Amino acid sequence: MANKYQEELVFVPFGGVGEIGMNMAAYGFGPENNRKWIVLDCGVTFGGPNQPGIELIMADPSFLEDEAENVLGLILTHSHEDHYGAALDLWPSFDSPVYATPFTKAMIKAKRLGNNIDANLDVREMVQGKPFNLGPFTIEAINMAHSIPECNSILIKTPIGQALHTGDWKLDPHPVGSPPTDEKRLQKIGDHKLPLALICDSTNAKKEGISASEKDVAKNLEKIIKSAKHRVAVTTFASNIGRIISIARAAKKANRQVVLSGLSLHRVTTIARELGMLEGIEPFLDQDAYLHLPRNKLVLICTGSQGEQRAAVSRIARGVHPAIELNAGDMMIFSSWAIPGNEREVIDIQNQLIDKGVKLITNDDELVHVSGHPRIGELKNLYDWVKPDILIPVHGEAMHLEAHAKLGKAEGIKQVFSIRNGDMVRLFPNSEHPVAEIPVGELYLDGDILCTPKESGVRGRKRLSHGGMVSVSLCVNRRGEITSGPDIEILGLPMPQDGQEELEEVIEKAITGVLRSTSQKRLANIDKLKQSMNRAVRAEIRSYWGRKANVMLFLHAT
Repeated sequence: MANKYQEELVFVPFGGVGEIGMNMAAYGFGPENNRKWIVLDCGVTFGGPNQPGIELIMADPSFLEDEAENVLGLILTHSHEDHYGAALDLWPSFDSPVYATPFTKAMIKAKRLGNNIDANLDVREMVQGKPFNLGPFTIEAINMAHSIPECNSILIKTPIGQALHTGDWKLDPHPVGSPPTDEKRLQKIGDHKLPLALICDSTNAKKEGISASEKDVAKNLEKIIKSAKHRVAVTTFASNIGRIISIARAAKKANRQVVLSGLSLHRVTTIARELGMLEGIEPFLDQDAYLHLPRNKLVLICTGSQGEQRAAVSRIARGVHPAIELNAGDMMIFSSWAIPGNEREVIDIQNQLIDKGVKLITNDDELVHVSGHPRIGELKNLYDWVKPDILIPVHGEAMHLEAHAKLGKAEGIKQVFSIRNGDMVRLFPNSEHPVAEIPVGELYLDGDILCTPKESGVRGRKRLSHGGMVSVSLCVNRRGEITSGPDIEILGLPMPQDGQEELEEVIEKAITGVLRSTSQKRLANIDKLKQSMNRAVRAEIRSYWGRKANVMLFLHAT
């Protein structure tokens, strides 16, 4: 057991280990009772059917808030929502800077201005390949290929050991619009004298081989767009600048102009053009130009690849977009994959497009999308290059983490730690797992309110979604006579069939039955009378409907 006065390097994830999304982790250095901390990433995940009304979920940083005076800064690996999306919500609570490369810095600024967010951050620019010091840590951002510009692995050095936190990555030798993964720098890390821990992306750890290249997708998009007879629409992740470049180049070769639809697409492409990432790509047209162009002379790039109801693709599919329509014979390419949990929404939109006679192309038909995460072959290459003493699989669900851990052990890595959110690992010296369990949880962004799941109204919303709502209000005098009401409102319950008694009548009978059977003495106790009425109304509704309803009964004495 380590001495509490001995310097240690520890790692603890708050999100992203046990799920895909909501990535947030911290590294601490120093003795147990006096550590300095750096935080890597501050991301979100998206609410699903079990969180009605909740759009965004993020890791609860309460532990870090308690250590706020020792938190030196937040380092963002890249600007995908699951890695930076919570920074403007959570980081203003900390009096320490954010470190990001120019593209991510510009994305934060654009997000703050576009969403009218008052909170601001002290964002400091970091340069790939140029280390900088942050307290006892030396930090270096290393370029990695991914599906967004300026994605980084972060090398963290301390006097007693170092960690390579990969972020999201792949080994694409031919990316579009961005340089390839810096293999030479990674190989040089393998010459390390200090022990090294690899904290590594596990998303595709169950998939054999090597990920396909963006160059291959670009060739296929060029072929498909060239062969199209009418309009071509493409939906992809707005942040995938390389894919947007490939679509624009394919459109130009097919003598077509490119139209953009979607605020996020305009925001990201404006940033990319300002940073010189779209050199040689002609300016994009706004959606107002769409209907003025011949059907065989345009390519539309639009948002909504994940089935978002307010995004362009969904509105086009439903026929409610104010400026864009697709007709029979037009083509829609889904140059994306459905994030787990979004499959049903995406399929519904695709079915609507097919019903319109639109030709649909997905990755099941042609190579129109590639993952930005490493497969088994790429993981093995990274192990060979950096030669880790410790492997910690992160960024994945349980099945991905387990597959990655199994691979690491098979490849001969000395220590492989299988952990989950809240597990603190001592990396160096005397590696141990776990040395502590940190309280972790989630925060919901409920409208404009950031709250815990318990504080949110989600539990009540779920009850309402299953049982509807019956509201009853009435006034009763001391003799047990109804002097006003009952006023009854029913929401979310089925309407009666022909010849079936109205539910309002059933409720009124239940109330009058309670009043008739209650003694004069008990009539004076309004609370007990209300309880009796509530039980009777619930019972009669259940007998009538066959299910439990949510009942709110307001009883007033006169």
